[in-house]
Amino acid sequence: MDTYTLERGTAPLLISLPHDGSHIPDDLAARMRPRARRAPDTDWHVGRLYAPLARALGASLLRPLASRYVIDLNRPADGHALYPGRRETGLVPTLGFDGEPIYLDGAEPDAAETQRRVNDYWQPYHRALQQELARLHAEHGRVVLWEGHSIRSRVPMLFDGVLPDFNLGTADGASCTAALQRRLADALAAQSDYSHVVNGRFKGGYITRAYHRVEEGIQAVQLELAQHRYMDEESFAYDEAKAPAVQRLIGRLLRLCLE
Repeated sequence: MDTYTLERGTAPLLISLPHDGSHIPDDLAARMRPRARRAPDTDWHVGRLYAPLARALGASLLRPLASRYVIDLNRPADGHALYPGRRETGLVPTLGFDGEPIYLDGAEPDAAETQRRVNDYWQPYHRALQQELARLHAEHGRVVLWEGHSIRSRVPMLFDGVLPDFNLGTADGASCTAALQRRLADALAAQSDYSHVVNGRFKGGYITRAYHRVEEGIQAVQLELAQHRYMDEESFAYDEAKAPAVQRLIGRLLRLCLE
């Protein structure tokens, strides 16, 4: 069973989009509430934003097929909390970002089903990620892992108010060099079209934290985009007028990772 796609590049850059997938198997969807079947918490259209950039830069691009409602690939396989003390969705989410149940009463996955999903979806994605990082590192002696994400601009369950447009996360500076963080932050500060923050609410999820080895030349950066800057958050439609400018700024950031 294919659970992800990997386009292998030649540059020392791997773009991972762990919440890009939207497929929910029919037997699983039948156990979900009607709203959840639409997978509203998907990182909508991040593949459309990143794929042309990856190909232009020669970067590798890793994308899952399944929805984060099947399994969240940016959580540890043991289900350990990313932000202890804060509300968050888990490895196999049972609540949406709106705080509403995903599953019909009595249809939630048990521990055995959760482990099956880890085996079927989580392990293959992370194995591919590890192998591609190792390949690029062996070839270049260095590599940047870029985690591409997006989320609705207002999610009261997760944060107050309106999210900044560009949210750069480096695990509080632990997942990349100070020089790379500074270059990226300076590029965001140099423009005035989009608000931004570095290591704000989204500091980097499991993948950003787990795979960096800065002293060995493996760096990791997460970018969380506010969806209203490139799409309609209600209909999930891609905004052809707004998206190109967002894509250009992402491209500038990615090019800085190759310097």
